[in-house]
Amino acid sequence: MPRYVIERTLPGAGKLSERDLKALSIKSNGVLRELGPEINWVESFVTDDKIYCVYVAPNDEMIREHARRGGFPADSVSQVRAVIGPTTAE
Repeated sequence: MPRYVIERTLPGAGKLSERDLKALSIKSNGVLRELGPEINWVESFVTDDKIYCVYVAPNDEMIREHARRGGFPADSVSQVRAVIGPTTAE
């Protein structure tokens, strides 16, 4: 199943409290349950003004539907084509 990276612009994201982040997570999980088992949230990275999320889904339209239903921005949705790391050089 394809993996996607979603870029979400959310000014002040890095200053969100644990409670705020929990509320976002609860909302996201609720929408994921509605959409069914084909879409899965892997993890997210919160920076100062953006959140970068990694999802597994059959297509980018399902990712965009999750964003629409949840009221989350999805500025870009990019399919991961390869994964590299330090061991790639070996």
